Amino acid sequence: MTYDRQILEILTDVGEKGISVQLLSKHVFNKNASLFFMPNLEEIRTYVQQYLLKNSKSPSSLIESMDRRGYYRLNTQNNPDARQLMIEFREEHTIEEKEEKPSKDLSLDLFS
Repeated sequence: MTYDRQILEILTDVGEKGISVQLLSKHVFNKNASLFFMPNLEEIRTYVQQYLLKNSKSPSSLIESMDRRGYYRLNTQNNPDARQLMIEFREEHTIEEKEEKPSKDLSLDLFS
């Protein structure tokens, strides 16, 4: 499902500091909300919570829970897949930034 990828992408963006389930759910909601479709925030929160619980059970899981209750991050210390995700998502962001072409300045020069 696309929620899985979005959750992992957001966890990659927040890095070592982690993110709360509530805030992560809001980010996923915002990524999927549009003018024509408004997903149910409570359903997304439940899905995110279940996904995080399912993928953070063992010390070598992809996601780890933090000392703060309800906060999660990618387990880059004990999971090579998490480290690989960090690299892949960072590469995607740098490629997207390079593809953006600067727009031509069409403003009038007041001093010429």
